[in-house]
Amino acid sequence: MHELSIAMGIINIAKKETEKANKTSVELIELEIGSLAGVELESLEYVWETAVKNTVLENAKLEIDFKDAKAECLECNTIYSMKKMYDSCPKCNSYFKNILQGKELRVKSLEVI
Repeated sequence: MHELSIAMGIINIAKKETEKANKTSVELIELEIGSLAGVELESLEYVWETAVKNTVLENAKLEIDFKDAKAECLECNTIYSMKKMYDSCPKCNSYFKNILQGKELRVKSLEVI
């Protein structure tokens, strides 16, 4: 379950940012996670409460902005939704694409107190 290591990385980011702001805790944390990031949201939410115990995130509200994957075909310039990394263009069936969104895994914002 690599979601625990993801949660620990997020905790480290929050701790560093809280220290930079000379604050003691986080009130709200917003994450941006794409459908192609390889994160199981249910697993992340499952480990979250245990992972943040006794950290700056212990009392923080967790909000996740989930991004569905989108790509632009490099052959016909069609923009389309993707379910899997290897989905082809629905118009021309090309596999050559530029992924526009869906690989995100980032801390979008922190509200520190």
